[in-house]
Amino acid sequence: AFDAMLGALVAGRVAVESVIDYVVAGAKSDVRAVFAGSVNYLRLPGTPLRATRGDRRFAGVLYDQGLPLRVVYAAFVLAIARREVRSPSAPRHPAIRTLHYFCGALDEILETQPDQAYIEYLAAKIKPLVAQKDALLQASS
Repeated sequence: AFDAMLGALVAGRVAVESVIDYVVAGAKSDVRAVFAGSVNYLRLPGTPLRATRGDRRFAGVLYDQGLPLRVVYAAFVLAIARREVRSPSAPRHPAIRTLHYFCGALDEILETQPDQAYIEYLAAKIKPLVAQKDALLQASS
């Protein structure tokens, strides 16, 4: 069990280091691309396994608007929690096909500025679903 935990920690450290290297290398040459790469909605339940050209373009538009990543994160959490944390008897929503799905949540976060503790509470609620999607993404790569 310890060896498995150690292996997971080492893999996580390597992944974080590669992201940091990417951000540092790209921050000077193409900040917009770094921002677009940071908007990783594909890890969210109900989203596609791959981003489209339109998704990357829209993430670039969000960057051009000066939208902070914390706002994007809060919108993702809010929208996914509303979509996924509901009564089992409620009908399932169709799959999310594009990053544009989150536009309404982005507007709401900007207008209402919810408390960060509430966003973290919702994030904890959807964490198991995000873990399931991560496993699916790893299996498909």
